[in-house]
Amino acid sequence: MKELIEYMARSLASEPDAVRVTESVEAGQVILRLEVAPEDKGKVIGRQGRVAQAMRVLLRVAAVKEGTRAMLEIV
Repeated sequence: MKELIEYMARSLASEPDAVRVTESVEAGQVILRLEVAPEDKGKVIGRQGRVAQAMRVLLRVAAVKEGTRAMLEIV
């Protein structure tokens, strides 16, 4: 799941080397924190959050396939 988010974020960002994804488990669910360069935040979030919402949907599907729950935070 971490690799999926990292791949999508690197594809969108103009500075792919600045993309960082950290993974932690809290209360039985996986929490992924995505960090990008300040100028790339708008690209990753998208207009009215559409890109971020699409990333969250794909993450949720991947989590269900693995039998767990996951959440994406964009920092």
